[in-house]
Amino acid sequence: MMRIETSFLAFFFLLPLAVADLRVGFYSATCPKAEQIIQQVVQKKFSSDRSITAALLRMHFHDCFVRGCDASILIDSTKKKASEKTAGPNLTVRGFEVIDEAKKALEAACPSTVSCADIITLATRDSVVLAGGPSYNSPTGRRDGLVSNPNDVNLPGPSFSVSQALQSFTAKGMTLNDMVTLLGAHTVGVAHCSFFEDRLSNFHGTGSPDPSMDPALVTKLIKICGGPNDPTAFLDQNTSFAFDNQFYNQVNLKRGVMQIDQELGVDKSTAGIVSGFASNGGRFSQSFATAMLKMGSLQDGNAGEIRKNCRAFN
Repeated sequence: MMRIETSFLAFFFLLPLAVADLRVGFYSATCPKAEQIIQQVVQKKFSSDRSITAALLRMHFHDCFVRGCDASILIDSTKKKASEKTAGPNLTVRGFEVIDEAKKALEAACPSTVSCADIITLATRDSVVLAGGPSYNSPTGRRDGLVSNPNDVNLPGPSFSVSQALQSFTAKGMTLNDMVTLLGAHTVGVAHCSFFEDRLSNFHGTGSPDPSMDPALVTKLIKICGGPNDPTAFLDQNTSFAFDNQFYNQVNLKRGVMQIDQELGVDKSTAGIVSGFASNGGRFSQSFATAMLKMGSLQDGNAGEIRKNCRAFN
């Protein structure tokens, strides 16, 4: 574990000096109501759609794990150039309208000041708090990236093993504990049946369900997935909209919906972390805030710009 922590430190010390200087209250002088404006937009959306927490968490993760947290995921494709939005893992990412609304309000209050990357980070934090998750001060000062390429999108998949997923996280300077913690975001949200359907009837070509899944859950999911248009199922079958530690209790009950989720409870390297979070919600909340801050500081070293429209480069 110490080796991973050391690589994390090296990762940041080796970054070019062009990296934005992140600090809490970055906009206190240039746009003092920035965080309040974003929070109001998120509150308005959350009041009518509690699933926005899961949507923003996914957007934030899919953004930061490609080129760092630079809002490259927000760029729309053009006839001449495809963007990250067209990559397979991003086709079901949603919540872009929340970022658009916050950006519009911020441009009216303080033009060309607040980055789209910071909007994603703060909106995600605020949505987690609204769902009952931890509140934390998030450093700001990110710049918006100048590149959005679908070929750069290489994210850990739902059927990954723990060791496969860990490679993706350690490549970003994150630890095993960070990975188990961030996957706890699955305590809210849903997955399309196509992401886990093989576990229900023909696991690894056996013609049988995945033996690591609770048979009652298999039966329930088969009914859900029998509908048209690739239906969705809750990843936390207990408290589906609450940001809490119940995801880990579900995993311990063999009720992890996606294979990577259930692997966390089975793999010797992660089972203890899962049990610790399952028995101590406060520990999970604290670890989640720390991991989100670490993920939110991922940058690729390009100074970037402040976009006027989050969907297009200036």
